[in-house]
Amino acid sequence: MKGENSLEQTIREDNTPTSLPIITIANPDRFDESSYRQRCATRLIEILFDLENYLGVGRIYIP
Repeated sequence: MKGENSLEQTIREDNTPTSLPIITIANPDRFDESSYRQRCATRLIEILFDLENYLGVGRIYIP
């Protein structure tokens, strides 16, 4: 949260119970690893299929 226009500050101020989550890949430097990409994709699909349970959470780090 660095500054009033940071993503974290925006989430804190504007997030509502019906807001979609911000999905952040925890370690993008590992995207060259096939197994890491697969885990990220799997987790993203799980979130999408169960999206109503993630509304309003703010931010989700995957995996």
